[in-house]
Amino acid sequence: SRNQVTSVNVSRLALSLVPHAGLRLSIGTDLGISSAPSSSKVVKLSILADLHVEMNLEGNMELVTSSCKPTLEGTGSSSEEVERWSLSFGFICLEVARLLLSPNERLFSLTTQFPVTPSCQVQYVPLAVPMFSEQGIIISLQTTFQVAGIPIPLPVSPVPFSMPEPASSSPSHLTLAFSEHFYTSLFFALEIAGAFNMTLLVSRARKENNCPPPPLWQMASLFQEDVPVILQAVFRSTPRVELEEGKAALKLFLTIHIGAGPAAFQSFLSLSVVSVPGECARCALGACQVFPGRLLPVFWEHARSWLCPWQDAVLEEMFLPTIRQEVPAQLNAVLSEGIFLPHISGFSYTDVRVVIRRDYVLVPCNLQLQERIG
Repeated sequence: SRNQVTSVNVSRLALSLVPHAGLRLSIGTDLGISSAPSSSKVVKLSILADLHVEMNLEGNMELVTSSCKPTLEGTGSSSEEVERWSLSFGFICLEVARLLLSPNERLFSLTTQFPVTPSCQVQYVPLAVPMFSEQGIIISLQTTFQVAGIPIPLPVSPVPFSMPEPASSSPSHLTLAFSEHFYTSLFFALEIAGAFNMTLLVSRARKENNCPPPPLWQMASLFQEDVPVILQAVFRSTPRVELEEGKAALKLFLTIHIGAGPAAFQSFLSLSVVSVPGECARCALGACQVFPGRLLPVFWEHARSWLCPWQDAVLEEMFLPTIRQEVPAQLNAVLSEGIFLPHISGFSYTDVRVVIRRDYVLVPCNLQLQERIG
């Protein structure tokens, strides 16, 4: 068309919410246009594009344009010139669609599988397109777990979960909400993966130092010196998480097998152990650290009290101290790895807080865009 763009200056770029519809992208640019070697003028190009979110066949959310309107205004130009230039810039809406390629790549990363343990992965899958309102955007995600590459059926949630507080109540960019059922599902997946199964070896080092033997050594003394006594802790049912205002509790159902080793473990006694939420270690999730992309959901202190159906006080004296100390320690070793939060690549969480409510946990945070190299 003999028109040549000699300069481009983006003077305005804004993204706004359109309730019940989507987003509106507004771009204002000053274009230097040369129609002849000695003729150059500046025109203003305004682009108004409406965007909405669709679910593609792969189950990912995707930004698409529902309408796009470019408008040219000439400074000291005739209406014929502006009309001629407008025809030349009819391709501009195709360029707006190309602008969405990078955001869509980031949206696709939301459904990436994240490792929980070497054999367990978590994935966050959008249930439907986001809801747009005056308060913000609400996205409902379903958590799925795979163990050894196989999806596991999670416990059924007793009640549907929805965002408990409006987004406008928080100054944060983003508020994540996790139901109590989310934590139950997490511990169920870890149980299926065997992450909490543990073997505790009875130590006899104190006898060599002429120190009073620990209670567990009394059991070891019944065998030859080269045969250690071993405790094996196995979850007999799914741990139960109970969230209350400002605190959380974890109820465990363990079977402790006591036997001799080391060649082949032979169990000669099994004990059922139950931790009581009202007495077991409580943790303030608000004090937990949040690493980039990961939330450390539960930290245990040493269990304060355990209920065990033991009639023999000697057995309780022999085994209870080690169970109190070693079981929480090994749980911490697993939980200290944390779990990946739902996130989009290129963004990191900042200014993170954790607020425990009854039956759910809120994580208000801000988002920071990481600079791309290259």
